[in-house]
Amino acid sequence: MAEQVADMYASLRANVGHLGQILGDTMQSHLGDAFLEKVEHIRILAKQARKGDESSREQMLALLTALPDDELVPFAKAFNQFLNLANIAEQYHTISRNCDELVCVPDPVEQLLGRLLNANLAEDDLLNCLQQLEIDLVLTAHPTEISRRTLIQKYTSVVDSLTELENSQLSERERSQNTLRLRQLIAQIWHTNEIRRERPTPVDEARWGLSTIESSLWQAIPDFLRQLNDQVERRTGKQLPISIAPVRFSSWMGGDRDGNPFVTHKVTQEVLDRNRHAAARLYLKDITALVNELSMEQANAELQAYTNNSHEPYRDVLRQLRCKLRNTIDYLNNRLEGRHPDVDTSELIWQQADLQQPLELLYQSLTDCGMKLIANGLLLDILRRLASFGIHMLRLDIRQDSTRHSDVIAELTRYLGVGDYNHWDESEKQAFLLRELANKRPLIPSNWQPSDDVAEVINTCALIAKQPKEALGSYVISMAGKPSDVLTVLLLLKESGCSHPMRVVPLFETLEDLTNAASCIKSLLDIDWYRGYTKGMQEVMIGYSDSAKDAGVMAAAWAQYSAQEQLVEVCKKADVKLMLFHGRGGSIGRGGGPAHKAILSQPPGSVDGRIRVTEQGEMIRFKFGLPKLAVQSLALYTSAVMEATLLPPPEPKKEWRDCMQRIAEESVTHYRGIVREEKDFVPYFRAATPEVELGKLPLGSRPAKRKVDGGIESLRAIPWIFAWSQNRLMLPAWLGAGEALKAAIDRDELNLLREMEAQWPFFETRISMLEMVYMKAEPNLAKYYETCLVKPELHHLGEKLRQRLQLGVDTVLSLTESDELMSHTPWNRESVKLRNPYIDPLNFLQTELLARTRKEAEPSKNVELGLMLTIAGVAAGMRNTG
Repeated sequence: MAEQVADMYASLRANVGHLGQILGDTMQSHLGDAFLEKVEHIRILAKQARKGDESSREQMLALLTALPDDELVPFAKAFNQFLNLANIAEQYHTISRNCDELVCVPDPVEQLLGRLLNANLAEDDLLNCLQQLEIDLVLTAHPTEISRRTLIQKYTSVVDSLTELENSQLSERERSQNTLRLRQLIAQIWHTNEIRRERPTPVDEARWGLSTIESSLWQAIPDFLRQLNDQVERRTGKQLPISIAPVRFSSWMGGDRDGNPFVTHKVTQEVLDRNRHAAARLYLKDITALVNELSMEQANAELQAYTNNSHEPYRDVLRQLRCKLRNTIDYLNNRLEGRHPDVDTSELIWQQADLQQPLELLYQSLTDCGMKLIANGLLLDILRRLASFGIHMLRLDIRQDSTRHSDVIAELTRYLGVGDYNHWDESEKQAFLLRELANKRPLIPSNWQPSDDVAEVINTCALIAKQPKEALGSYVISMAGKPSDVLTVLLLLKESGCSHPMRVVPLFETLEDLTNAASCIKSLLDIDWYRGYTKGMQEVMIGYSDSAKDAGVMAAAWAQYSAQEQLVEVCKKADVKLMLFHGRGGSIGRGGGPAHKAILSQPPGSVDGRIRVTEQGEMIRFKFGLPKLAVQSLALYTSAVMEATLLPPPEPKKEWRDCMQRIAEESVTHYRGIVREEKDFVPYFRAATPEVELGKLPLGSRPAKRKVDGGIESLRAIPWIFAWSQNRLMLPAWLGAGEALKAAIDRDELNLLREMEAQWPFFETRISMLEMVYMKAEPNLAKYYETCLVKPELHHLGEKLRQRLQLGVDTVLSLTESDELMSHTPWNRESVKLRNPYIDPLNFLQTELLARTRKEAEPSKNVELGLMLTIAGVAAGMRNTG
């Protein structure tokens, strides 16, 4: 078996070794033999220390603490870039020709179709489900990708070179040229500063999101749909419609203003224009290529009439589209430069039909004339891109905190002399809002001069009113808890002249809000006016990050599950379809983990062919950064949603529910007992992690705290989890869980827990995620941070936390009857093990640099940049930033 495992990872190790060797050569030529030898010596010592060699550990620490100032940055850079290159090699391995079948993901759609067709499901039911799928992946900028965009582009080029080198037919000259290209790329990476000099703006973040589409998803969508069509046709003999779009994309980048003062209505307008500009550029490139391809003369009667019997009818239509796309790009360039010239929109691609109808006319003509083979080439690819991306590229969601909306109404009611809205009870608020929603006269006086914050909310609503409905997704209200939170936004949109019914979505985030979510939605749907507004569809967002930060992962997960069950029931009774929007993060502590398993672990009936999911920060690159990876991810989402719809998981037994309820109650008590009630917790957290220093890292455009002077409660979930992942304790992802599971075992419920893990996807997923977190946690490293950075009088808390961690590990191992964590997922174990010897030195150096920066009034630039690089390197090694 050991030999089989070694062979399984042989090509991965070969690529890691190859890239590492080139990186070593690059460092050697830049900084000399002595520097490279020191890096290599520390790497070897770290490996030996991992095996328990205390002497090697002491030697490594001595070398690290003695690093001179001018070697701090290159040393951190060396390990940081090795980890990035290891990530690239691993990412590539899963899509390479040499990938072992035990490692690579089998085609999930092909497997699913087989399961569904073997489960006595009618083919028509399967095809109808597939055609009606609504999977909306919402790209978000937080946590903003820690790698700079220029480096991401170079990493993608490294993958291209690895792909070329895998070709056994390459000549010696071709192989030599490709290796030279690889050396050039790694040299470029080495000589590029990994850390941004300035914090990105919201527009920068939006451009980063667009680059992912341009470099990967633009190609992946038609590739995926072609593969899906081939599999469906092979199994059923039927083809998918040309306009099918099971997966679409939205974005929060440039629309999420919750706690981010830099996202204004002007920024949102610029991002909307840039999104449309990017789409027009890509369609222009496609149409230009299609002009060269469609040189045919034969056309059906409709196309002949449309082109006045042109001898090249396809090219005539395409040339007109090409001209309109160029006009569109010129017009949008003017808008982006601050000019707003008058324009005849008939000369632009301004509505989706402007592009879609002529292309469908060409497709039908080619099909009618016996040229379907040609029609199903690039022309079909463009039509499918149009179905997925539209002419706006990404539908932009708007998000704002509920209090910002109520403050608008309160300032207005005070101005009108009818009282202070914020002091009214819920029934008074609803009565006022519903009265004004039904009133035909304007509520907002033309001569009213609101405060700046209120004016910004009103300007945002006015901007929404001017957009075509296809450009926008949903209006998400964070920290929503009452029906009035939704009605307030609807009133503001109405007063701004918004003519299309934008979906207004309450986001239930805290434990209390999740518990009350169904009651809130029931109250809304009991209002006749509101139920009419929904037109039979209610979207609700479930918050993972803040609920986990509020109550711990176990209690939050159960609250999310229970809330969804209750929402399904409420919407079913109201005869309204439910669209659940899952605000999942990249890390386990923020609801992350494998999307396929997460979807299949949702309550039965909660998916029903529709789902929205956030894809955040660095996870966008890991899932969608390469076209082949993106195709895999799209297939996983599609298969999971179809399976959850057609073969839903079982209803949990009453004894499972009761047990899970007890676990949730126990876990939140233990979690809050530390985070809220332990008086030394906040000072320990701030000393033992780089939480304060993270604020200096130019990660994203949004401030780390909702309130500048707030404590832990105001700290955003991202830096909260990021900080604990840096010192490797991973506390938010497990605190409270182990204690609650141990209490269940002590109640003689071990057999029940094992039954739940074997038969209930929700519980099995929770245990699997805990295993992964425990595998990544490093209590000895966390203790080293404590020794170097925390006052001795606080060490008792660190000891308690590490004991809690070990309790959790032991409890999960006894539950799974395993000798080691993640024994059933050797690939993930190998992935963690591969990185540890390279992350460890960065952790030890980070501790040293944290100690230095906290002692010195003004640390040197080398110390500050070295610290930032260790943070980036640990994040790369852990494969998540928060």
